[in-house]
Amino acid sequence: MPTPLIIDTDPGVDDAFAIALAALSEDVDLLGVTTVFGNVPLEATTRNARRVLALCGRADVPVAAGAARPLVHAQLHRASHVHGSDGLSGRSAALPEPGRALEPGGAMSLLVSLLEAADEPVTIAPIGPLTNIALLLAAHPEVREKIGRIVVMGGGLAGGNTTGAAEFNIWSDPEAARRVLVEETVPCVLVPMDLTYRCAVDRTWLGKLAASGPIGAALEALTPDYVAHYRKALGWDGVVLHDAVAVAEAIRPGILRTETYPVEVECSLGPARGATLVDRRRQALREDAEGDVAPGRIEVAVDTELEGLRAFILERLARG
Repeated sequence: MPTPLIIDTDPGVDDAFAIALAALSEDVDLLGVTTVFGNVPLEATTRNARRVLALCGRADVPVAAGAARPLVHAQLHRASHVHGSDGLSGRSAALPEPGRALEPGGAMSLLVSLLEAADEPVTIAPIGPLTNIALLLAAHPEVREKIGRIVVMGGGLAGGNTTGAAEFNIWSDPEAARRVLVEETVPCVLVPMDLTYRCAVDRTWLGKLAASGPIGAALEALTPDYVAHYRKALGWDGVVLHDAVAVAEAIRPGILRTETYPVEVECSLGPARGATLVDRRRQALREDAEGDVAPGRIEVAVDTELEGLRAFILERLARG
């Protein structure tokens, strides 16, 4: 049976690849896409999600706009320096016009209706700030039983990419991230940047994607600003498809190797705001140091077979 999947996203170049990965996979029942502020403002992320679905010929997938800002404190900056002013290297307008109207009730209404109607557990893949998911679980706790697991792209075990401590998605709304990753009981998989950086693809991979067909060519055409960022920041001639790595795990559980740990999110206003603290000590050592310590609840992705993962993503995206 196809995996029932909802993607919550802030496109973003890597988000576009992640949406396409799910949209083109026959073993996925893509129930809907909800959007959130993040890499660019909500209006742009919503437009981008709808256009990527149109590119993939998926006018059947409903899209609804969600939170335009974090739960508590304003987001201090976007990621247009990474993804371009429109989120897609200035090429959003080159994608097809959406083939379906935006859902009028908004993200919360769509999420609740999709989950309530589901006959089997649904996987949710939040690949942007966790604001929509935190609001959903706080306002509609009855839908928890309909969620099989939440596969989150976010966090960094050894520092961040937005500050020295924090990864972008968690930093954008730490209070929401803490609500989902620390206070909730729904099974979660955290796919941190430590692993997604290792899964980077080079220009040869992108060239194969461009040559695979019209959808692959259109996706590759979204990457110039993204490639330029990684060349400037890290000296790489390629890109990191953070969100596609998380969606690959949502589609094929176990493609990433996980270990279970306690996770905490720093919500102070100091320099560590947005840090993801993963206690990787053995449970026995935690108990010795702290007494009665609850076991870890979050599955943290720590490894994968890199070439196999890259081949999986390329093969799926090349189907168009």
